[in-house]
Parts: sequence; structure tokens; C-alpha cells
Amino acid sequence: MERTEDRLRRVAARPHPRAGQRVPRAWLTRPAVQVAPALLGARLVRLEPDGSRTAGIIVETEAYGPQEDLGCHCRAGPTRRARVLYGPPGLAYVYFTYGMHWLFNVVVAAQGVPAAVLIRALWPTEGLARIAARRGGRPPRAWTDGPAKVCQALDVDGRFHGLDMTAPDAPVFLEFAWQIPPAAVTTGPRVGLNTVPEPWRSVPWRWRVRLPRARANARSRDDSS
Repeated sequence: MERTEDRLRRVAARPHPRAGQRVPRAWLTRPAVQVAPALLGARLVRLEPDGSRTAGIIVETEAYGPQEDLGCHCRAGPTRRARVLYGPPGLAYVYFTYGMHWLFNVVVAAQGVPAAVLIRALWPTEGLARIAARRGGRPPRAWTDGPAKVCQALDVDGRFHGLDMTAPDAPVFLEFAWQIPPAAVTTGPRVGLNTVPEPWRSVPWRWRVRLPRARANARSRDDSS
């Protein structure tokens, strides 16, 4: 498996000036379409019961909200499930879908404005053995390349719905880590909104870090060690 550090070098990522610091509430108090691309390169961290960390670099996000976004759960107002979307920013919005998967979102924007960013994919950096066990022996490339896989790998579920991730003792939180150059980011429509009317079905509110094409016969640093 190509190491995350090597992947970051390949996309010319640079350490964030605030690397290692937790992302504060004020930084998240912006529209989802601004926070979603800005979260690329940040680290999502899960503190385990024993104090160790399981974590990965965020490499794919989607923006949802505000109220007029028919692709967002807030379209029906502050229902029992969706009321967390109304803030304050920094809360975890974790919901169950298709009767089998948990999905993890970060509430953003000003309090009272329903909006969130879905974390769709990570490049794992910490707790790799734990992630491998939770993902049932699947190959590393399939550990966290989808939103449900992220939740399974980090053992995140409905227990964390409504968690204030900006609290000093939060067991799930965001850290500044890397800055991803715009040239390495692609945009496109959000996934799975087939029944949502336009323009919301096709707005390009998904951001993804794309690796450059590998050179022929190139090997990763792990392969050559």
C-alpha cells in the first residue's frame, strides 16, 4: 500500500500552518460550500477508549444545505433527525442509511442555518492495524474509500450523533494537517441523489483529492523497502 505521506507528496501537499491543532468552531462557521473543500487535507481523529488514536486525512467531501438544498435532510425543516443540522457548527451529524450504514457529517455555517459536510473518504494515517481488523481483512485501498467505510474503520455510529467535536475532551474531532493544492482537487455532483430534482442533483458540491497518474513501472516507497 502506498503510504499516505507518499500520496501527499505526490499531490504537492504542504503542512498546514496550524498542523496538529484542533479545528475550532469559528473556522467551521462558514457556508458548507466553503468548508467542504477547505477540509480536504484535514485529519479526522477518533480517540479510542484506551487513549490511542485512529485517524486519516480527509480526501473527499460533499456539501449539504442550507434550507433550500433539496438534497439535504434539512429540506423538511428541523425534524427529530435533522435538528442537529441547525447548529452550532462543530457538531457531529451521524445518521443511518439503507438500513445498514452509518454516515458521518460535520455541522457547519452559523447556528440556525442548517448545513453540513459529509466526510466521504480518508487516507488512513494512524491505527492501521485496528482499521484493518474493523474492515474485515479487505485490501488497504478499500479501507476508507467511502463514507460508510470511514464510519466502520473509525467505529463511529449513532453514539456520536450531536457530539460537540470542538470540545476539549471530544472523542472524535478534526485537526489541521495538510494544505492540498487546487490543481489536485476535482469537483463533481454529489453521490446518490438520483431522485432529487435539479439543480440540486447536479450541483458540483463534491470535492475529491485526485492522485496524479502513476509512472509506468513505478513502485511505491513501501514496495522498494
